[in-house]
Amino acid sequence: MFQSIRVGGTGRDTLVVGYFQGQAFDTATAKLLKQVDPSGAAAGALKRPESTGEAGAIAEAFGAGKGDSTRILVVGLGKPEALDTDAVRTLAGTIGRKLAAVKATGVQLALTACFEKAGLDLADAGQAFGEGLGLLAWVCDEFKGTAAKKTNRVKLSIRAGEGEFDGAMARGVDLAESANFTRTLSQTPPNVATTGFIADMARKLARKTGLSCKVLEGDDLVREKLIGLINVGKASENKPCLIRLEYRPRGSGNKKPAVLVGKTVTYDTGGLSLKINNGMVGMKRDKDGGCAVLGAMHAIATVIKPRRPVVALLAVAENSISDEAYRPDDVLRYRNGVTVEVTNTDAEGRLVLADALCWACDKEKPAYIIDLATLTGGVVVALGSTFAGMFCEHDGLRAKVEAASKATGERVWRLPMHAEYRELMKSPIADILNSNPNRKAHPIQGAAFLSYFVDEKVPWCHLDIAGVHATEKSAGCFIEGPTGWGARLLANLLENDTGR
Repeated sequence: MFQSIRVGGTGRDTLVVGYFQGQAFDTATAKLLKQVDPSGAAAGALKRPESTGEAGAIAEAFGAGKGDSTRILVVGLGKPEALDTDAVRTLAGTIGRKLAAVKATGVQLALTACFEKAGLDLADAGQAFGEGLGLLAWVCDEFKGTAAKKTNRVKLSIRAGEGEFDGAMARGVDLAESANFTRTLSQTPPNVATTGFIADMARKLARKTGLSCKVLEGDDLVREKLIGLINVGKASENKPCLIRLEYRPRGSGNKKPAVLVGKTVTYDTGGLSLKINNGMVGMKRDKDGGCAVLGAMHAIATVIKPRRPVVALLAVAENSISDEAYRPDDVLRYRNGVTVEVTNTDAEGRLVLADALCWACDKEKPAYIIDLATLTGGVVVALGSTFAGMFCEHDGLRAKVEAASKATGERVWRLPMHAEYRELMKSPIADILNSNPNRKAHPIQGAAFLSYFVDEKVPWCHLDIAGVHATEKSAGCFIEGPTGWGARLLANLLENDTGR
């Protein structure tokens, strides 16, 4: 939508004012309009049919104050009681679309009085507004060729004139940049975003931000008994790896790290259990759990800078087909001793995640583990694209995830984890199956499988993002494509972690 976004500046070609449904302009807005719009064009716009006052309804007017001609966007804010930070984020996307359409370059926001009237904290509202604009600004057109029409995008300068709000808005734009990093990785096609490409991106991120990075591949995987990665990835010419990134703040001493784990399957054919018909289309996004973790580490290193150490583990493989492919009926023995009977090679994500979870418990001595994965189609059936499925039996960690979810608008819904679900995964041949052909509790099966690879004393949260990592429509602050889901949630969670 925009070539760039900068918070600040003095130029103004567009003024954005707001009003609540059924109400007139507030006192501060009315005073400002007397200077910019002495003819009363904005007040007249309130009487037009499109000025319903519903959230996001926009009417235009043109002022003529102080020798200039300013475009005025008169924006409905809905009911005051319905205006929360998530609504502000969506509102920013709606306003941003209009600003992009009219090619505005210098924008003054006159919305803070309305936000305060709705009981919002200005810092929270400013960050949400910045996130909304920043998310809307995402562009990934590097794969466009000569047949595509070139879009001329403007550089947007925006300010509210309130120091607290503007500072928070700039921070929101920066956080959106981290989520947009996730989205660009997701959008990158599999012939480019190979396993080696993901490793290179992790190394570049580390060099740029001061993170440490280690990539385990080849003999390292054999030595560390990372059997899931070895088997899932062995059919592809793009070899599997485990990527470890670490953020360690000064003075953190011996504090236990938070460990973020991401399923990073760069492409998923289904393996020998081949996906049918068009079921493969879009499988470049089977890496989106890992992409979200990379985006979160970008935010952690550049914006959040939490007090607790953070370790990211990306389980990276391509699930392909060759005479080297692993098979249904194979039995895999993991580093923690658990054996797995393979019944479906298209349930590969849990196999590589199991390696990362074992590593996290054995090597990192974590304060807690959160994993993100596009794991099951069942969670999409259950929750659609509104909520990610959350599996977490630790009250404290679950509260942290839910608080971050509320703050970022990346919604989670708790699904159950009962001992009976673990029984569904029992195998007559090995310890457990990787997929039970009985479709009962399908999204829970994936979490139940993963639970066998997490030390029961370690707080753990599994987030199944299969329904939320991409959107099929352009609305609010998102356009069709990847959403970067999870990068902002993880960053927010770490920001509010005291590190104790």
